[in-house]
Amino acid sequence: MNYKMISWLMGQIIRVLGLLMLLPLLVSLIYHEPESMKAFLIMAVGLVVIGTLITLKKPENKDIYTREGMATVALTWILVSILGALPYVLSGEIPNLADAIFETASGFTTTGSTILNDIESMSKACLFWRSFSHFLGGMGVLILMLAVMPQNDTKTMHLVRAESAGPTAGKLTAKMSSSIRTLYIIYIGLTALETILLLFSKMNFFEAINTAFSTAGTGGFGLTNHSITDYDSAYIDVIITIFMLLFSINFTLYYLLLTKKFSQVFQNEELRFFLSIVAGSSLLIAFNIMPIYGNFLHSLRYSSFQVLTMISTAGFATADFTEWPFFSQMILLLLMFVGGCAGSTGGGLKVMRILILCKTAFREIKRVLNPRAVVSVKCDGRAVDKEIVHGISFYFVVFMLLSAVSMLLLSLDGHDIPTTVTAVITCLNNVGPGLNEISPSGNFSGFSSWAKILLSLDMLLGRLEIYPMLVLFTIRKNKKI
Repeated sequence: MNYKMISWLMGQIIRVLGLLMLLPLLVSLIYHEPESMKAFLIMAVGLVVIGTLITLKKPENKDIYTREGMATVALTWILVSILGALPYVLSGEIPNLADAIFETASGFTTTGSTILNDIESMSKACLFWRSFSHFLGGMGVLILMLAVMPQNDTKTMHLVRAESAGPTAGKLTAKMSSSIRTLYIIYIGLTALETILLLFSKMNFFEAINTAFSTAGTGGFGLTNHSITDYDSAYIDVIITIFMLLFSINFTLYYLLLTKKFSQVFQNEELRFFLSIVAGSSLLIAFNIMPIYGNFLHSLRYSSFQVLTMISTAGFATADFTEWPFFSQMILLLLMFVGGCAGSTGGGLKVMRILILCKTAFREIKRVLNPRAVVSVKCDGRAVDKEIVHGISFYFVVFMLLSAVSMLLLSLDGHDIPTTVTAVITCLNNVGPGLNEISPSGNFSGFSSWAKILLSLDMLLGRLEIYPMLVLFTIRKNKKI
């Protein structure tokens, strides 16, 4: 294990995080908020100085292998969750450290769960930092560093693999660094477009850009206690619904569109499966809740928004779905597990994994009926590598075991079954709301400090797709993988 290189990379992250805190510092200056200004100034200066001191001497051995990559990613996300929480504590807006860590982990992992009872009382700077953390976490904290800093392509690949969402990580162009920059340009472009479109609504610039940040990262932090509900605007609902969909799609497909490879996009099996789930779920819920909203179009507006907010794991709300029929609630609960496409900013198990798991199940049925048959799992017309199929099956088993253990531990906190179960589900899948106490009209403030730390770890496990966090417990010196 190359500890010196890991430390050097961590120093780079600390310095970048300090520089990023200059943005909420600027917001505090614009809105004349002395307490938040002081907090962000202390953190920005302190982190830049500490990060610079750590990175003064670059290690002679710059090798990074899979184990180093995963350890670096896991340590980075734990570190930013703690350091990113300190401005809340220093400003006095979230004085309890466990609460602040929960809020920050929820921001960077793009979960969108909150412990805040009075969001409107927060300073503009802290509100901006909450939403901005979604934007940073959507593509990945280390991905951001790799996008702005030149790195060796081999080293970059190990870091990208550890932080990427989905079964595999690949390149768009010959160089991984160029691929990352291309993806970030698409990411920023879509965010800017949503901001502009929201400016044509009831939102001012501050509201529009914060909402766009939360949508881009599929996080869901709102500026009021009632999320998007307070705007009561069909135009805003439609714009956010469209962009939740766009940010849930594999970003590689946007690159293919830009390079005019339209046939590859339309033939993509994961995309078609994802769109069919969204359309089918929206229609089923729309018909189910039509008696509540009076007509089909009105109910479709609310059903499609909630379907996208769940499957994209954005966590916004235009209605309290816990008041809907149980059938609709069950569909939304299942969508929490599905998540977005691989290579998107969405959380969950990912559509590609669900698709391959379904195909693997059908393959096993065929084998039972015809033991001599040679049947492979195919996706996009090509056989899926056996190692990927086995890896996805193992990931699903580990995911379910971790869910069960987390639910068992959280049950010690004394909440009812729906609250306990959905708290773990929503945090592991980076969704946001759950049922009962943590419904869209509730929050996580009722949990104890240790339970909030447990759920924060669940958020990190879900965002990093388990393995990088587990690697921290299996580190061996000088082991190269």
